[in-house]
Amino acid sequence: MRAIEAEGLTKYYGPVLAVDHVTFHVERGEIFGFLGPNGAGKTTTVRMLTGLTRPTEGTARVSGHDVVREPRLAKKSVGLAPEEPNVYAELSVWDNVMFSGEIYGVSGEERRERARELLELFGLYDRRKEKAGKLSKGLRKRLSIVMAMVHDPDILFLDEPTAGLDVPSARLVRGIVRSLGRGGKTVFLTTHNMEEANSLCHRVAIINRGRLAAVDSPERLKIVVERSHSVLVSFSERPRWLEGRLRGLRGVEQVVEEGDKFRLYTADPPTVLEGVFDLARSEGLRVISLSTCGPTLEDVFMRLVGGS
Repeated sequence: MRAIEAEGLTKYYGPVLAVDHVTFHVERGEIFGFLGPNGAGKTTTVRMLTGLTRPTEGTARVSGHDVVREPRLAKKSVGLAPEEPNVYAELSVWDNVMFSGEIYGVSGEERRERARELLELFGLYDRRKEKAGKLSKGLRKRLSIVMAMVHDPDILFLDEPTAGLDVPSARLVRGIVRSLGRGGKTVFLTTHNMEEANSLCHRVAIINRGRLAAVDSPERLKIVVERSHSVLVSFSERPRWLEGRLRGLRGVEQVVEEGDKFRLYTADPPTVLEGVFDLARSEGLRVISLSTCGPTLEDVFMRLVGGS
């Protein structure tokens, strides 16, 4: 039995078609990424899968249960941490977790044990007596994930779990997601962070304008843009004419400035490398760093959603 199955899932809001006959599945124990630009239909799809919005057409099954016909059974196997933390500001950190566990029907002793274990895991146990409203956004986000996990769900939906977090918090959350996958849990992850999806997900789905553009592993999707190699280079100096000269090198298709570096997109990295060294020698520039890169998941995303 698969963790999630969507068949022809469709949602209209009045005359507006938000999700257009989407079909995909998620295996048990899989970390599944759901990617798309703003307004693509990601959140609406998640709301249908978690029973918060009724589909206009199509079916969705979670842990084998139809989300419309068996909503209680479907919801029992699911935990949801939305992008905006859904914590109760006037309750303490501890009471937020206790209340969430009670809603999910977790017994008192088990609820306390799970709360202690999860708050320690997320670095919140020492702040358990503080009101949730006094926590930073990052800590509220951690608390929101704890609340979604307190009933030990088989499937965890995480909507932009690291958006707005500082680096230590983001690394902590990613590490926990990986450990959940290793422990056999299913994680459905929506994110705008391409590197995050690439490093965490077994497979990803890319949705655009309500329709699925692709579903596959990150590495297989990169074959779609296998010619999108690049050369990343930085120089000791950055004269104004440098970017223009780089654009004129043989084999260079596009130049993108990235901080103190230039990324030169090309289908022929050796020719571009030769041109970079020739330019540096002729103009007396010193190359500080130089590397060649294959296509990234971001390249795939931009190609499939019509970006450049």
